[in-house]
Amino acid sequence: MLEKEYKYYKDNQKDFLSKYKGKVLVIKEEKLIGVYDDEAVAYDATVSVHPLGTFLIQRCVPDNETVQSFHSRVIFS
Repeated sequence: MLEKEYKYYKDNQKDFLSKYKGKVLVIKEEKLIGVYDDEAVAYDATVSVHPLGTFLIQRCVPDNETVQSFHSRVIFS
């Protein structure tokens, strides 16, 4: 799930690093839809507009730094 979004990030990582190093990016499909300073703020702002499970939250750092991706999830009851 969200492989397309992560691939878009990786394909554009060099450009993103030159513009947004250290920021938190929100990617939906093959489009950057938000840039934030904090993962929680990115999540709150994005989930209010886009359904869970449709976007990737990714800190923009070089590959040699620790990276953690946050995938929005859909919860079924």
